[in-house]
Amino acid sequence: MEFLDHSFHFAGDGRTATTDRDDHVRDLIFQVLFTNPGERVNLPEFGCGLRQLVFMPNSDVLATATQFLVHGALDRWLDGVITVNDVRVEADDERLVVDVLYTRLDTGERNQDRFALGA
Repeated sequence: MEFLDHSFHFAGDGRTATTDRDDHVRDLIFQVLFTNPGERVNLPEFGCGLRQLVFMPNSDVLATATQFLVHGALDRWLDGVITVNDVRVEADDERLVVDVLYTRLDTGERNQDRFALGA
């Protein structure tokens, strides 16, 4: 099965770009993490708003708060797609690194994806 790729673009053949299920699930996680609440007209509460954290001072406290924020948002918005096993957030100089460990509900496969925020 093919899914529309995120972010929306055209493939080399001029058709809408598609992706496989593995990349689609990663795209869904990316959308939850980097969509600010209020951005989606029909889902004003959707998202977790990691982009807003770029302007906050980076610290271990921010990393811990981000861990809870990410875990809660993924549980809420992707509960029919994944089970979140763990979220690890690391404050690394001017970057915030988020590791999401999850189990896909359709296959039972455990995965880990890394997302970075900052320079």
